[in-house]
Amino acid sequence: MTTTRSALRLTVLVGESHTWHHRPLYSEVVHRAHRAGLAGASVFRGIEGFGASSVIHTSRLLSLSEDLPVAVVIVDAEDRIRAFLPELEELVTEGLVVVDPCEIVFRGAPRRTADDGPEGGRGEEGGHTR
Repeated sequence: MTTTRSALRLTVLVGESHTWHHRPLYSEVVHRAHRAGLAGASVFRGIEGFGASSVIHTSRLLSLSEDLPVAVVIVDAEDRIRAFLPELEELVTEGLVVVDPCEIVFRGAPRRTADDGPEGGRGEEGGHTR
């Protein structure tokens, strides 16, 4: 049996060289998402791209870039994503934050937990969607 659940996908697009207090910005976003109890976060390194500066950054051998694009992707329930957005206001001064609706697809019925209420769980492990 396959079930779906509505969620939001939060994507934070920054440069690999962007930092927050001498730490990679993407890493700070991941650690704050973890502390906030979000379902999970993944970081994807781009091979080519450009942003507001219009400078193309690429991983091609002849034009090695030290500022490749990086995407941090987080998917969770709408209320949890929206509650996390203020954390990003101070962090992402350059880059882009995108929030879009999505559906999470579960094979089999998601487990219910005590804090899920009458409509069922948001997923596994403490009510988070994983």
